[in-house]
Amino acid sequence: MIPTRIIHPISEPAQAPREWLIANGLGGYACGPLAGPPIRRYHGWLVAALPPPWGRTMLVNRMIETIHLTDDRQFTLGAGTDADALLTEFRLEWGLPVWRFQWAECVIERRLVMEYGHNVTHARWQVLAGPCRGLTLQPWIQARPHGLAVDAAPAWGEAVAWGPCLTANIPDLPPLRFVLAAEDVSAAAEPLTTTMFYANEAEGGDPAQGPLWSPGHLLCRLDGDHPAALTLGCEIPAAGDAFAAEILRRRALLDRAHPSCRDGVAAELVLAADSFVVQPRHRTSAPQARTIMAGYHWFADWGRDTMIALEGLTLVTGRIDEAKAILHGFAGHVRHGLIPNMFPDGHEDGLYNTADASLWFFHAVDRVVAASGDLNFLRSLMPVLTDILDHHRAGTRFGIAMDPADGLLRQGQAGLQLTWMDAKVQDWVVTPRRGKAVEINALWHNAVACMGDWQRLLGQDATETDNLAGRIRAAFNHRFWSEERGYLYDVVDGEDGDDPTLRPNQLLAISLPHPVLAPAAWPIMLATVRRALLTPVGLRSLAPDHPAYRPHFTGDRWARDGAYHQGTVWAWLIGPFAQAWLKAHPNDTETVAADLAGFVPHLSQFGLGTIAEVFDGAPPHTPRGCISQAWSVAEWLRTWTLLP
Repeated sequence: MIPTRIIHPISEPAQAPREWLIANGLGGYACGPLAGPPIRRYHGWLVAALPPPWGRTMLVNRMIETIHLTDDRQFTLGAGTDADALLTEFRLEWGLPVWRFQWAECVIERRLVMEYGHNVTHARWQVLAGPCRGLTLQPWIQARPHGLAVDAAPAWGEAVAWGPCLTANIPDLPPLRFVLAAEDVSAAAEPLTTTMFYANEAEGGDPAQGPLWSPGHLLCRLDGDHPAALTLGCEIPAAGDAFAAEILRRRALLDRAHPSCRDGVAAELVLAADSFVVQPRHRTSAPQARTIMAGYHWFADWGRDTMIALEGLTLVTGRIDEAKAILHGFAGHVRHGLIPNMFPDGHEDGLYNTADASLWFFHAVDRVVAASGDLNFLRSLMPVLTDILDHHRAGTRFGIAMDPADGLLRQGQAGLQLTWMDAKVQDWVVTPRRGKAVEINALWHNAVACMGDWQRLLGQDATETDNLAGRIRAAFNHRFWSEERGYLYDVVDGEDGDDPTLRPNQLLAISLPHPVLAPAAWPIMLATVRRALLTPVGLRSLAPDHPAYRPHFTGDRWARDGAYHQGTVWAWLIGPFAQAWLKAHPNDTETVAADLAGFVPHLSQFGLGTIAEVFDGAPPHTPRGCISQAWSVAEWLRTWTLLP
């Protein structure tokens, strides 16, 4: 059965602007609102993943599509004017977008696909009904780094038209070609300029008006017997039918996924997961390299996000060789016992300001070894894994070091955000959490315990490692557990002493393969977390009764980042919560299934066919942030496979 999601825009209201997205396996993508003009700086028909020093680059911002009728009337497809065709249906087939427009008696269908492994987008138009005779396409361009403000780059170039091809020559970039395959094609180089208003940028307090440049237009015959197809890109496209090739590739993705993930919502999310696993051409030309893009539109590859998402995106989906390539890639960038926090677009070197990504690296290696049984893979990484532990024991950058008094791990440096609660605006670190953070120490214990397991697997003496794990476990339960409150402290030995704030970070003390919290406390803590933090779309980052709680993730950057980890709901946390719940209540799979079901309506509400980064803490939990987030999708899929 073809995985299909159908949306009727006229009769189905949305919580937030609905957006479609397709990707090319390089980190490049095409994306836009369901209908109408772009509303974000990230919306366009081609965001190319170019090699350094460019990185991901916005190339084609929008396309004006004008339909000509036999009686000389004309209308546009979703251009935001009174002459627009009405979008009557949108659907995802195999995760690929299909639009159906109607104007009077005329019905037009448009399909879009990106060519896997290439910076090329293909579009098709077909007349389903009505007296059509032609199609005019006018591309609009502002070539800029895709995250740059819309007013921060010029929009200009040179235009060349020849036969069925229109070429835009933009300074310092590869030629951008538009090739139309249809009957009676003509191209005209007629450069024009205009300005574009981006509503979402205005809402966020960012520059909202930017220039656009058009190199000209293409015209062709379009009627019931003559469809039209456009190829646009800065690379030579592959031969053959790009749509058929991509559907065949996606069918293969489902065939090798976990058996429980080959139909229904899980199958949709397997296809969504594919967009995150990429060859990182934005920072390296190595063809075997793989990484995980943390989220669309604006995130690149982040160490923490990659390690958390790796199991759901690669092991659940049967891509174990790519998982190994990802881990080898990050291992090659370890410095001072740390893996990078992130790789900025267009840069080969990473930033290292993270206290937990290297510990999540241990978890990801453990999951791959458990799934594959590949001891040669493990041996290849043991020198790096040993180096990471040695640096953490002795002390490394950013105040990351084991306290010799109790074996717990501390971290913190003024002006830096080192845990996953990493919001920062200029010099304001919203949740610094300096000291001994609860999830950092759960990960620390898990990493040390994993090392003991690996040493035994490889025939090595694990006595010292096991003793350290036991020491960490004893100190953790003594210092973090609050019998009076029924949950764990968020930070101990912090700048202001011990922090009893109720947050979801403590879930890792149960959910990881080597839980550090004593089992007797599991049901008590989980009942507290369920009551205060669980929502239908993930867990709040802060309990609503806390004075710092922010119910809405809205406003300018200061307001949004101030709420980011102060009550905002995070979808990815459903994974640790469900895993912990099943450890404490092994037979209660119905509750976990119900918790996952809360996400299903969301797949038609924001990023279509995928799961957002965050949601408002307060009902109705409006989706916010990235429309499609790697660890959100990954943790839903991973949790789904835990159910019978």
